[in-house]
Amino acid sequence: MVKHFINLEWKSAFRAPNLGKSIGVKIFMGFLGLWLLLTFLGAGMILYPGLKKIFPDKDPLLLVNSFLFYWVLGDLIFRFFFQKLPVMSVKPLLVLPIKRSKVVNYVLRKSSLSFFNFLPLFLIIPFGVTLITKDYPVNSVLVWMLALAIITQINNFLNYIIESFSSKADLSFLPLVALSGILFGLNHFNIISFGEIISDGVNAIYKSPIFIIAPILILIIIYLVNFKILRKKLFLDGTLKNKAEAVNTSDLEWTKNFGEVGPFMRLDIKLIWRNKRTKSTVWIMVLGLLYGLFIYTNPGMSGKTPFYIFVGVFSTGIFLMNFGQFVPAWDSSYYKLLMSQNIKYEKYLKSKFTLMTFSVIILFVLGIPYVYFGWKVLFAHFAAAIYNIGVNTHVILWGGSYNRKKINLDQKAAFNYQGTGAVQWLIGIPLLLLPMGIFTGFYFLTGFEASCLIIMVMGVLGVVFHQKIMLFITGKYLDSKYKMIDAFDQDN
Repeated sequence: MVKHFINLEWKSAFRAPNLGKSIGVKIFMGFLGLWLLLTFLGAGMILYPGLKKIFPDKDPLLLVNSFLFYWVLGDLIFRFFFQKLPVMSVKPLLVLPIKRSKVVNYVLRKSSLSFFNFLPLFLIIPFGVTLITKDYPVNSVLVWMLALAIITQINNFLNYIIESFSSKADLSFLPLVALSGILFGLNHFNIISFGEIISDGVNAIYKSPIFIIAPILILIIIYLVNFKILRKKLFLDGTLKNKAEAVNTSDLEWTKNFGEVGPFMRLDIKLIWRNKRTKSTVWIMVLGLLYGLFIYTNPGMSGKTPFYIFVGVFSTGIFLMNFGQFVPAWDSSYYKLLMSQNIKYEKYLKSKFTLMTFSVIILFVLGIPYVYFGWKVLFAHFAAAIYNIGVNTHVILWGGSYNRKKINLDQKAAFNYQGTGAVQWLIGIPLLLLPMGIFTGFYFLTGFEASCLIIMVMGVLGVVFHQKIMLFITGKYLDSKYKMIDAFDQDN
């Protein structure tokens, strides 16, 4: 049965319509993974001599054990944001004579082979081998390595339990961040020394290998809890909601003032506020607005004027970037229905443009208090806002014409890369790096005021030629219309 599951996933991966479009991203992620493996391998090889050099009077093994609490906590947070439960298309299997327990066991066991579980081994094994060469007891070191491998698996399955209970929250990462902060604070102020508890436990396993039974039992218990949770959800109607919740929203009558694009804007605003994935753009917008505080209050950034335009583009265009990069994928679940209606694509895109433009204006106004850091900061933000309206809105809409990835709006938003393709990775170059490069070049040639004016002129030209640019962009979307319909019908 396991062989059959693997065969199905293999065919699903290599017969997917978007396979060719995602190869570039897979290659990039492969190189990134290889770099991480080599980094951990190098760290594992120099860990013992490095600790011995810095702390010559202390045992490197005991030092490593004393920091295991921070490793466990950091690993869990990292997994929550980046590691997803390996999913296979199980609904077609539920109508076949296949036990649900076999499907659940396959999914869970597959997760134990995750890259995130192998990565720590490239640090643990070289360090363990070094310990053996330094005449540490071989059996004790091997049991110590096994204990850390088991702790890694415990984190793996514990992550899925946390995700299952926090997935219903709009900001699902906040409970984990709050819990991690509490645990860190209790340990830091020696109220409850979790560091010592974990360190003493691992030291006890090293001295008496029989205690390895304890982490093994914990792993089995957490695995069974995961099994029970997933098995409970594995039904054909598992995605149906048990109850309907009342949604209290404004009637958004003010959108009627925008004429024909008003109804589209109203739908977009409701979509943003009613779904987990889109609602994140609102909270990220707040974080983007405050981004300047991290830069302008940093003494190391004092006098680095070229960064003013970068912060300006980012803080006034954060909604534009987060919302705009997934146009029209936000509407992928009903895109076919939308395209069958008697509507002009130009009006559809104009509503997106109008919404992004208003977000830039609002964020600039809210960012006016940045004048506290000097008039140059406010002037740079003003130039960046005009550039965002005239250039970046068009760039982001043009990039959307190459969007071929479906988005599930009900999934949590934190570090969710569903719908992300090569375009989303590359679009940041013209959005952020291009204006900063132009500004920096002219800044050293002509000065601050002239470079800001050049950025503003580029934005004004984009506004002047808006109609012609939108006709070109609309043509790109119309050319890709049926490709998008076909792509949005596929599961990523």
